[in-house]
Amino acid sequence: MHNLGQDFLTDSLFIPHGHCYLWKPSLVWLNIISDSLIALVYYSIPIALVYFVHKRKDFPFKWILLLFGAFIVSCGTTHLMDVWTLWHPTYWLSTFIKCITAIISLYTAIALLPIIPQAIALPSPAQLEAANSQLKLTLKELENTQAQLIQTEKMSSLGQLVAGIAHEINNPVSFIDGNVFIVNEYTKNLFNLIALYQEGDRHLPLKIKAYIEEIDLDFIQEDLPKILSSIKMGANRISKLVLSLRNFSRLDEAEKKEVDIHEGLDSTLLILQNRLETEGNYPDIQIIKQYGNLPKIECYPGQLNQVFMNILNNSIDTLKESGIGCNLSVVKLKITNNQELINYNPQIRICTEVLDTNQVIIRITDNGCGMTEEITRKIFDPFFTTKPVGSGTGLGMSISYQIINKHGGQIKCISVPLQGTEFIIQIPIQIKSI
Repeated sequence: MHNLGQDFLTDSLFIPHGHCYLWKPSLVWLNIISDSLIALVYYSIPIALVYFVHKRKDFPFKWILLLFGAFIVSCGTTHLMDVWTLWHPTYWLSTFIKCITAIISLYTAIALLPIIPQAIALPSPAQLEAANSQLKLTLKELENTQAQLIQTEKMSSLGQLVAGIAHEINNPVSFIDGNVFIVNEYTKNLFNLIALYQEGDRHLPLKIKAYIEEIDLDFIQEDLPKILSSIKMGANRISKLVLSLRNFSRLDEAEKKEVDIHEGLDSTLLILQNRLETEGNYPDIQIIKQYGNLPKIECYPGQLNQVFMNILNNSIDTLKESGIGCNLSVVKLKITNNQELINYNPQIRICTEVLDTNQVIIRITDNGCGMTEEITRKIFDPFFTTKPVGSGTGLGMSISYQIINKHGGQIKCISVPLQGTEFIIQIPIQIKSI
């Protein structure tokens, strides 16, 4: 046993391997360089494997990689021993290292066989990419469905609100409108009676004359008809507003219907009338209508009105922001020592025209701040908004896109920073189904 250990670690019984090469420098150095490089590469591979296992803690076959690392290290060590035995004939040590390498190699090969089917079953990068694409598509459909549910709920709530308004407001407004005519007739009769009384008795008591002067009867006779006329105009305006709200929602129409698009636009503008009025020194937003001679359009009126509402609301928001912070080339703002704004002319232009025998176009353009190309690309994405948190849901334009798409039409946005934004809606006159 002692002799075996001595033979294992000593080189007295053998000659160095270099003698086999006759110590030719070219042959010796070629073997040294080759074996050294092979050993260096073999040692670097396990380092990469250990780093990979450390970073990918979820990798399912970490232990087999560690076995490969041990196998490769042992292979590299055999090449280092080939360099060593060129001068030192410790062949027993070299053989022992080769035996260890053989054992590790055999164990690695045996351990590898059972996991090959499991490794084959792992999804490939192409399969993962396909699954990821399908997941994105499913998520997109889920977002669209959620947006549609929110839209349906909003429109349902609007319909209930409009029904309540129509019931609670129309009755008193009808009462006022109907009685204003009677009050006006009674007032005329009373004024005629007063005139006849004054003509018939020119010597009125001083007390009556004093009271007539005190109440300024002449002014009352002139102003009261105007007040009654204003009351009637106000009642008519309320009636028109309620009618516009009903026309806007139109949730009672479950089937598509032929309607005048211009009526929907006008109803929406009437609802937004108060938003067109600005504050301070800023002029009111001007609406320019350039309506073409359109036929009646087969559509869901309430849904299209919602599209108009979303676009017009965005345009109004943009113009109000423009008046505060945008230095536009079209809308020039000049503020000097609290002077009023000059040359500030916020506008929304609405144009309609017939494109061909079965297509119409609605263009809604504002001369506000405009948007960058990046924002324009995302304008129809669900939940995308440039407004502060709490100021918008980011669903308006996404819902508008879906509504126009369901009508068999197209909607696109063209915007230039510091010049304005244009929404172009193209819908068929007759649609097959929605």
